[in-house]
Formats: sequence, structure tokens, C-alpha cells
Amino acid sequence: MTAYSRTPCRVSRIWLVVFVVCFFALFCSAKDTISQDQSIRDGESSSGNLVSAGDIFELGFFSPVNSTSRFVGIWYRNLLEITVVWVANRENAIPDRNGVLTLQSDGNLVILDGSNNSIWTSNSNMSSVVSKNLTAKLSDDGNLALSNGESGAVPYWESFNDPTDTYLPGMKVEVSAAKGENRVFNSWKSIYDPSPGNFTMGVDPRGSPQIVIWEGSNRRWRSGHWDWQIFLGVPNMTANFLYGFRLSNLDQGKQFFTYDTTGGKIKLRFRVEWNGFEKQYRLGEGDKVWELLQSQPAETNECELYNKCGKFGVCSSWESVKCRCMKGYVPTDLEEWNKGNWSGGCSRKTSLKCQNSINGTEGDGKEDGFTAERWVKLPDFADLAQIVPPTSAKCEDECLKNCSCIAYSFVDGIGCLVWKETLLDVQHFQRGGATLNIRLAHSDLGGGSSRKSTTLIIVLTIVGAAILVFIWLVWRFRYKLKILPTSSSMPWTRSSEIPPSSGVAKSKEYSTEHSGAVDVLTECPDGSGPELPLFSFNFVAISTNNFSEENKLGQGGFGHVYKGKLPGGHEIAVKRLSRKSGQGVEEFKNEIILIAKLQHRNLVRLLGCCIQGEEKMLLYEYMPNKSLDFFLFDSEKQALLNWDTRFNIIEGIARGLLYLHRDSRLRIIHRDLKASNILLDEEMIPKISDFGMARIFGGNQNEANTNRVVGTYGYMSPEYAMEGLFSVKSDVYSFGVLLLEIVSGRRNVSYRNTEYLSLIGYAWHLWNERRAMELLDPSIADTCSRNHEVLRCIQVGVLCVQDSPLHRPTMSSVLLMLESENANLPLPRQPTFTSMRGSTVDSDFCSDGPEYASLNELTVTMVDGR
Repeated sequence: MTAYSRTPCRVSRIWLVVFVVCFFALFCSAKDTISQDQSIRDGESSSGNLVSAGDIFELGFFSPVNSTSRFVGIWYRNLLEITVVWVANRENAIPDRNGVLTLQSDGNLVILDGSNNSIWTSNSNMSSVVSKNLTAKLSDDGNLALSNGESGAVPYWESFNDPTDTYLPGMKVEVSAAKGENRVFNSWKSIYDPSPGNFTMGVDPRGSPQIVIWEGSNRRWRSGHWDWQIFLGVPNMTANFLYGFRLSNLDQGKQFFTYDTTGGKIKLRFRVEWNGFEKQYRLGEGDKVWELLQSQPAETNECELYNKCGKFGVCSSWESVKCRCMKGYVPTDLEEWNKGNWSGGCSRKTSLKCQNSINGTEGDGKEDGFTAERWVKLPDFADLAQIVPPTSAKCEDECLKNCSCIAYSFVDGIGCLVWKETLLDVQHFQRGGATLNIRLAHSDLGGGSSRKSTTLIIVLTIVGAAILVFIWLVWRFRYKLKILPTSSSMPWTRSSEIPPSSGVAKSKEYSTEHSGAVDVLTECPDGSGPELPLFSFNFVAISTNNFSEENKLGQGGFGHVYKGKLPGGHEIAVKRLSRKSGQGVEEFKNEIILIAKLQHRNLVRLLGCCIQGEEKMLLYEYMPNKSLDFFLFDSEKQALLNWDTRFNIIEGIARGLLYLHRDSRLRIIHRDLKASNILLDEEMIPKISDFGMARIFGGNQNEANTNRVVGTYGYMSPEYAMEGLFSVKSDVYSFGVLLLEIVSGRRNVSYRNTEYLSLIGYAWHLWNERRAMELLDPSIADTCSRNHEVLRCIQVGVLCVQDSPLHRPTMSSVLLMLESENANLPLPRQPTFTSMRGSTVDSDFCSDGPEYASLNELTVTMVDGR
């Protein structure tokens, strides 16, 4: 009985606990939401305010510092100083604490004053919407959204679409050429007054989108053009500033700028201040005070102010005199210019030829040309020229065809920008920016004919002197030239180590049967005589033990590679082209001409060559660790390449490619970058090899076309495989494939018969599913502690294999992204042409294929989209 009698009490207590828990759970779940006919009243406890679920943002009534006026706003919670990010009634302050925020039955949020007058409303169009069960919810991103409460429902109104002075991650800013300038954000009137101020910030979509700050109707600052990775007028953007921006197609084909923060532990906000400066702030996890990251325009840099040097002027912040005129232009008012008043800008010295024709005036009759202004923020008010295919040469032609075109710039990621009016707001950077090509009259390009004549005389004098010196050296060393190699041409040999030949005593290290191992070869393959030793067939045969099997290092479609040893003990690698190889004299000559002129620690060193009858051979420095594929695709050797080694190999290949594309005397496109063409020295330093397919580009050339598509299946970019178009971006694509192979330890073609079609497709699938770490080679996954570095490499790889060359980064950007620890990378686009269909490609063309290449010299016979 005693136990039984206690049961009702226990049950009562349990129900009481359940009731209390449910009550508080209901209360907590409702504190971020206001329903119809509910209100938030000023003057009552702040517990009635809305608080986002993660306790990040709060909505309620507030007064600015030194003010008694009341406003409804959203601010960050739990900070030492209130940080307001949105204000509703900024144009109609409430003088007392009698205000009310309510969600009325018609579906609108309304603010009422003490006399029950409406002073602000959300103005959502609810005429066609059943207005029952509507709620307004404050989210952890700072957005107040009015909807029917259903999950995934599109809001009828949201504060993100009606912002004040602050941009928060998650906001969408529309970019529309039809809509024009979109002035989204409006500063406070003063530091204590949230009413609309004199400064606005938004997007100008003309040409390529820019962020702009306006003071009234005039521009105060602009970011420069967006190239799908950075804003070109913000040279330090590759570090911490603005690195999360994306231009995306989100709603019905409309374009929006969005900003993405990874992880969410760091909070960021952008605000156009009351004094016209746009500032970026960061708040780390657990921090109570905001850290200022950037200010635009920079308060200490006058050149950031819009058009500081006037039209056709260039501003350089680090120079003693900040403003100068562009080449071919002079100050409009020289007296004012010399006083430091540059607002009048500059004027053209000599009229263009086409303008003379229109005006009926005489000129020198010579064609206009262009001068390059490098590392600049491109001028404002550009137009995007639609040219196909987009190349720098076509962009120049497009500008020359139009007399009103006064400048152009071809920018990766944007295309062809042209200017048809004045050139405004040009700033010169010490690094970054882009190249502006300014149209000038012929007489303003080179300084006149007398200067050209003087230059020609100097050049001819130097060339003549060089020829005389060369003739004297040939005569002076005519006897030594009969024997190759010599100590003068091969620094690693001694004269006593040279095999005996005509006119030279025999070496002690050689018997008489070796006499004549080095013959006299007087011409290079192309007759131009590159600075490269020429060896006879007998000499090479002796060094490789008559091309014995034990000396064979490997083989490919070109033929075999043998290990050799020179008389002094120096080890070499001999590439002997097969007589049946698809590679002939053209590729052989090409490799000699190119690589003999290149010097870089990440390019293989060519030591000499041999042409005798049908024999064609190249002598390289010996790489004891063979090629990258020897380790990378062997299940027993993969683990020898730990992550540190793989990352160093990736960086080394990137540096070698950057040298070829930008820093060498010749601008070279490799066209056959793959794992088997990456050699590894004794320290596992990578060396790019095999330049038989490479091509030289001119200084201003960006793209070329070929009817002879050569390369390796799995590494060729879509535009090259399908159209024969190749550029530096073709090598970037191959590098991206190679990078993904290094990370995964799998060949690109190994996924050919899977649903992903290629390693590229598989990498994109894992990236899109946020499972990118699964791509890492399992043999090193347990020992790799630098996941952030792996993820960065994977993202760079996926960026490099995007379908459009314009969307791929340059190798300079790739190297910067690889080596910058704190850089957030742009998001890649999904690759479509992830692979060629296995049924349409001869398997013989894989990189580990047979000895002989195709006689038709084509690697791919047909390409199918995914």
C-alpha cells in the first residue's frame, strides 16, 4: 500500500517536469520567430527581442550612441560594442520608447509609433498570397525573412533584399546589364545617425562588373573589373581581401555577386561608412572586438580616389610626383599640372590617322599602333567586345577597325575590353593589375625615324663586331674543333678523357679499337648551329655499351631511352628515336632548338645530340629516379612518395611551366605534359622533359591553331583535342590532370569504364559532395597531416581542368594559389568534357602504350561530351 500510494505523486512530478521542459522548448524554438498578430514592444524587457537560433544576431529597438531616437534594427549579440547591420525605419526615427514592431494580418511587418501611426512597412506584395500562418524569422546569417514557415519556401520579403549599409555573407547582389548600376547599400548620415547618408555602394555591370562607391552622383572609388577570380583594381585581393566573392547564375539566368565563408568560425562583414570608406571587418571565434582588414579607398593612398589624375592620366602612389600623362599625351593645362592640380588631365599629342581622314586633315599617313601600359587598374567605362575565338590579336584588330576605339585590353577570364571615350581612373601598381594597350599615332609610338636609324646603326655595329669575333675564334681554335666534345663545350670532361681521333693523341683510358668514336659533325639539324655539342653514333654506342638491354631505362612511342656513361664517368640518358616512330626530324629539331636555349632547375638539361644517317638521338642529364609515373602508378612504390614529396613535385612542375610560359627568353607551350615526361633527380626534384611537341609563341601571341593534333589521351584540353586550338591554358589543363593524378595516385584514364568517365569526373564528384579528401592516395592517407594543403591542391586541380580556357587560371595564379597558405580559392565550374569515350579512342595512345606511335600523328580520333 505504501508503494502504491506514492505512485500518483511520482506521476505528478514527471508530468510537471515534462510540462516545464516542453514549455521552455517551445519558448526557445519561438524566440527567433514572430507570427501574425504578435508584436515586439519597445520599453519592455529585451527578452522579447528576436534572437537567431545560434545566438549570433538579435532584432529589436535600439538607440545610436549619443541619441535618444529609437530604431528597429539587427545587430550582433554578445560583443563589447553594438554592431548594427540593418535598420528598418532609418528615415523615420521614433522619438520615444512607445514603438511597436508587429506582423499584421495582411502579411506585412509594420512599425507603429506611440500614436499607432505606421512609420515603416515591409511592403511585401501579399495580394495573391493567402496570408495565414505567415512568420518572420531571424536567421544566423543576419537575414530577417517573411514566409509561410514551410521548409525551403521562397520568402515573400527579406531584409537581405532591402539592406542598409552592410553587406553580409549570404547576400545576393544582382548584376544586370539591362538594369545598369545597382546602388544597393547606403551609408549612415553620420556615425550616430542611421538615416540615409551621402554615400552609396553597389555594382556597375558595364564591360565586366565592378564594385563602386558613389558620393552623391559622382564616383568616389571602384574596385576594377572582375575576372572571375579577383577584382583587378585590388592588387592585394589574392591574400585576405574579398577572396570569397563569386559571380553566379542563381535565379532564372540572373547573375548575382555572392560571398562565401568557409567553416563559419570567422565572421566577416563589409560596410560603407558614413564618411565614404568601404571597410571589411573580421571577427574570429570567441573574439569580442572587430578587426579591420581593409579600407577602400585606402586612407593613406590618394591614387585610390576616383580619377585622381584626370583623363588620360596615370597615378602612381609610390612616386614622388603621383601623376603623369600616358604615353602620347601631354597635360591639358601645363601650368596647373605643374602646381599639382591634375584634375584637368591630359590631351592627345598627335591625332590618329583615322581621325585625320574623318576631319580632312593631313598626317604622316602611317597606320596607328598601340603602346602597352602594364600593371594598371584598367580605365572605367569599358565595353566587352564579342569576338570568336577570343584572342589578344583579334581584340587588337577589333579596336583598329573602329576609329572611336582608343584602347583595348585582353584579360584572361573576361575577354576583350575596349574603350571608346576617355580613359579615366587609371592607377599604376607595383604588382598585379592588367595591361592596357593605348592607341597612338605612328609618330608617337617609337620616337621618330632618326631614333630608329640610330638604333639600327647600333645593332648592325654590334652584330658585325660579333661576327668578326666569331670568325677569329673559329680560326684560333680550328684544330680543336675537329674533335667533339671538347673541354670548352662540355664543362664536365677533361681533354685527357676525350677518345682519340684525327690529330689528337690517344687517351690512356681508351684502346686503339675505340679510335674515331667521336666524329667531326659540322652542322646542327637545322643548319643554324645551336650552342650544343654534337656526338657521333659510335661515341654514343660506346657510352651505352652498344645500346644493351641492361642499360635500357624505358621506352615510349618515340623509341627507347638508355643509360650511358661518358669517359670521365659522367652518367647520361640517351633518347634514341625509333626509325618507325611518328616523331621525325621536325620534332627532333624542335626539341634541340627549344631546350638548348632554356635553363631552369625544373627543366631537364640537354647535353648534346647525334644525327647520323637515319639515327637521331638526344643526350640528357641522367635522372636516377626515372620518371614520375615509375613511382606514382606502381602500387608497391606509391608510398615512397609521401605528401611532402608530392607537394614539392607539384610546386616544381608549376615553377617549370611558369618559366616556359612567362619567364624564359621564349614563350613556350609544351603540349605534352604528363607523368612520364616528368623526370626525378636524386633529390626527387622534378624536371619537365620531352619538348618534341612544344611550340614557341610570340610575345603578344595568346593562342594558335594546328591541323596536326599531337599529345596524349587524357591530358589534352577540350579545345585542343576538338578544334586544334592550343595556348598556355592547354598546358594549364594538362597540369591540372597531372596534379589530380599526383594527389590520387591514379591515372586519369583509369576511370574510363566507370560512371565518372575519368579521374577529372571523379574528382569533381567528390569535390561537389564535400568529400574531396577521399581522392588522396590511400597509400599515404594515414601519414598525411596536412589536409588543408591536399584540399587546396585538389581545388587548384579542378580549377585547371575547367572546360573554357578563359576560366582556367594562369600558371602564375596557380603558383600563387599553391604557395599562399591563407588564400581562399575561387570555386570551380563543373567540367563537362571530363573524358573521351573509351570506345572512340585507340588504347595504344595511353601514356604507357606500345613503342610505336600512330602514323597519322593523331592521338584522339573523336571526342564526345559527357
